Amino acid sequence: MVTQTSDERVLLTKMLGGLLAVIVGCMLTAVGVTFESTGVTILGVLFLALGAVLLVLKIVRRNLGSPLT
Repeated sequence: MVTQTSDERVLLTKMLGGLLAVIVGCMLTAVGVTFESTGVTILGVLFLALGAVLLVLKIVRRNLGSPLT
């Protein structure tokens, strides 16, 4: 019994958005540290944090339906 829900698109969007934000954040942080640019480094760290939050929200939302106990 397989059902399609609209939540799958939300989960996929959060996962892809989170991964993209982490990749962009890593690249911006590396460029900012290399060229000693505080603004670019801070922007990279913010993208890293955004990506981490999106991935955590995706994981939490996915695990709400199946408790561990």
